[in-house]
Amino acid sequence: MLHRRWAVERTFFWINRCRRTVRDYERLPQHHAAMLPWSMITTMTRRLARHRHT
Repeated sequence: MLHRRWAVERTFFWINRCRRTVRDYERLPQHHAAMLPWSMITTMTRRLARHRHT
């Protein structure tokens, strides 16, 4: 149970690292909801590129 909690908190941390997901910059809720997958895609591609580079 504790492992799942840390996984969720770590994911929220990754999402909050993107500037557009921290503040409410978007006019429509749909735009903000679209930024969540976008921030995770950015995070995962950076992580994959980092591991591939080394």
